Amino acid sequence: LKMKSMIKSCLIMLSSIVICSCYVQIGRMSHKLSPRCTETTSLACSSTVIPKSNHAIDENSIIGTEPLDWPNLGFEYRQTKSFIVSKFQNGAWGPFEMLSDPYIPIHIGATALHYGQACFEGLKAFHCKDGKVRIFRPDENARRISASCRRICMPEVSEELFTEGVRMVVRDNLSYLPPYGTGGALYIRPVLFGSGPRVGLQPSDEYRLVVMVMPVADYYRGGLSRAVTALVADGFDRAAPRGVGNVKVAGNYAADLLPNTAAKKEGFPIVLYLDSKTNRLVEEFSTSNFVAVDRASSAFVTPQSNAILPSITNKSLMQLAADEGHAVEQRPIAIDEVLDGRFSEVGACGTAVVVTPVGRVVYRDQVVSIRHDGDQSDAVGPVLRKLYDRIRRIQNGEEPDKFNWLQEL
Repeated sequence: LKMKSMIKSCLIMLSSIVICSCYVQIGRMSHKLSPRCTETTSLACSSTVIPKSNHAIDENSIIGTEPLDWPNLGFEYRQTKSFIVSKFQNGAWGPFEMLSDPYIPIHIGATALHYGQACFEGLKAFHCKDGKVRIFRPDENARRISASCRRICMPEVSEELFTEGVRMVVRDNLSYLPPYGTGGALYIRPVLFGSGPRVGLQPSDEYRLVVMVMPVADYYRGGLSRAVTALVADGFDRAAPRGVGNVKVAGNYAADLLPNTAAKKEGFPIVLYLDSKTNRLVEEFSTSNFVAVDRASSAFVTPQSNAILPSITNKSLMQLAADEGHAVEQRPIAIDEVLDGRFSEVGACGTAVVVTPVGRVVYRDQVVSIRHDGDQSDAVGPVLRKLYDRIRRIQNGEEPDKFNWLQEL
């Protein structure tokens, strides 16, 4: 009887071992079949809808906890904790999924790859002086991405969906948000593209909205500390008068790669484009709007053209300039006005750069210095300095947000 009892116990133990081994093998097979389902991505891999967050979070205990050199981040891609994706299928946008692996599968026939059916946005979140996290004018970016979508036959994104997606990914990456006082921000890049297969030229039937974030410092190292030299693109056009220059589609920036890369090899950090019809009117820089200060009237001047992307930063600067008592002129600007010294200050403005002063403009065999009150051309002008300081103080929560530009996380 004792022997039978011992044999029975051994059989039970052996069965347990076999069962456990089977579970381990099944687990391994499951992992091999779904290698992207890691601990941090299981939420997305199981297609779980991420609900809106209604609970308070202790933001200050999370912000800036990554071991990064915050003052010297530069402006470049840096992988963070997560990004989010929403898929458009059967006429509707699906729920956001959160992923950590920075690769997403895409069909080889996707219209984004073959026909450039893609657009994107850029905006920033800031850790403010009072400890709150705020996003700068996301409603404007939502409206602008919808305009881009309409122009290249992609489904629009509602302002509610856009802003919730932005908030969601910022909230999950607070450890990468540069702390207040470091001068940095969390750059937010929404990208929308056609992901369905098409061989004939036609819109896709499937789309994806991706929102990723990364910590950044100034686009040009040193920020507003010194002016840069701009090269006027001679022999290249940025956009056609009735083309897609006024929307933020990917192809606009592909056209700039060759002249921009060539200019940088010659020592010019920024390229200025003229209109493609007459080659006499100023349009915009590679990734930024053109702004200037009239020497005689101190008016804030910026070009008017259907081929220029409406910059949200420029829109903000125009409001601030008017608030400071400057006349604001949005009109055609001839390159001769720049070459003849009409402007005491010239700058490039956009989300990435905010404001970059331009101290010299090179056009063919002419080198023109942009001077104000006899100062050296690498000095920053007083008007652009004032406007830059104000917009940065508002973004950092150091000045009242009288225009209601900031949205609290």
